[in-house]
Amino acid sequence: MKTVYIAISADILHHGHINLIKKASEYGNLIVGVLTDEVVATYKRFPVLDYEQRTFIIKNIEGVSDVVPQYTLDYTENLKKYRPDYVFHGDDWKKGVQSQIRQNVINTLSEWNGELIEIPYTEDISIDQINNLVKNAGSVPESRRGKLKKLISLKPIVRTMEAHNGLSALVVENAKVVKDEKINSFDAIWVSSLTDSTAKGKPDIELVDMTSRINTINEIMEVSSKPIILDGDTGGLIEHFVFNIKTIERMGVSAIIIEDKIGLKKNSLFGTDVEQTQDSIENFCEKIKAGKKALITDEFMIIARIESLILKQGMDDAINRAKAYINAGADGIMIHSREKEPDEIFEFCEKFNEFAPKVPLVVVPTSFNQVYEDEFAKKGVNIVIYANHLIRSAYPSMMETATKILENERCKEVDDICLPIKEILTLIPDE
Repeated sequence: MKTVYIAISADILHHGHINLIKKASEYGNLIVGVLTDEVVATYKRFPVLDYEQRTFIIKNIEGVSDVVPQYTLDYTENLKKYRPDYVFHGDDWKKGVQSQIRQNVINTLSEWNGELIEIPYTEDISIDQINNLVKNAGSVPESRRGKLKKLISLKPIVRTMEAHNGLSALVVENAKVVKDEKINSFDAIWVSSLTDSTAKGKPDIELVDMTSRINTINEIMEVSSKPIILDGDTGGLIEHFVFNIKTIERMGVSAIIIEDKIGLKKNSLFGTDVEQTQDSIENFCEKIKAGKKALITDEFMIIARIESLILKQGMDDAINRAKAYINAGADGIMIHSREKEPDEIFEFCEKFNEFAPKVPLVVVPTSFNQVYEDEFAKKGVNIVIYANHLIRSAYPSMMETATKILENERCKEVDDICLPIKEILTLIPDE
């Protein structure tokens, strides 16, 4: 009896998939590789059904002999393990992001004279339309709120990019790059007080109030399905903090990060160049406890941001605060530094993992930007936030365009650095 292999996410099944399974099973014993949750989350979007649910469905389809996990988009590991005589796939992967995966399948099968059989893609299925429906369903508060915790459990690093309005959120939502036979995309959105304030032409001193911040969150939520982490600055007065997190929890925000400082906000990257006052451990712990007590769900995360390294208070102070904040109920710790080298961040990570290896750890590598994500993952970091890069790159681009128009007294010279007018007209769908 010949062996046949297909790989499938099985998150959305339609008659095209059933047709593929039926035809493949006619050639022999059919092994179906179901993509794990992590792979689906990397390749498409966060799966609606988890791996066990998807596996159960596939096992109960007629013609399937066995179901196994596939841990990567690439088939090579499973193909070498099961050495199938045939691999079946639709013919829609000859171009685009899966073309290299297809070539790897052909190369691997050639080692034992296996054969790739491709069947015509089911033309009357609109996967984009189905995905949009699923995306919209995943945008409701109850669904979106819990995504961050699930992503932390699934992925070595949750890659997070800032957004400050609907357009920048679309960039975060849709940006994808094929690298090393994987599809890299952003997992979550950081709503930064710095970039939100800057986009509004305001200084970053908590001048933009929570009502305005909520309006920005709503703009972002309308065009995206990714979990949102809110920059909560100091959290404000405890009484205000309790009220505000109830609001954003109800909206579907996944987490808030608050820093242990008091008084008029000054951006942390100023360090000791400006006057900044760190909150007492006791008072900040009370804020965390009050916030946790006010929450309705166990999905929403309160993450404590430690400013000890920023304010030159030393590693021991940072570690002591981390322990105290976790004991007070913090769901995660963010450690910050303005040093160009990551040494003190790595030292903190090492010490942190000795007593809290299961507590999510967050870094914002604006200064120590030479560190790769996989290096952070090896140090026990769970979330990397690119906190201000979209607005920092947008301003120079807009200034260049404006300057060229002034220099040339016409706009022809900026055509090559502007999005074509037809694309901007169709960038935002009207339904």
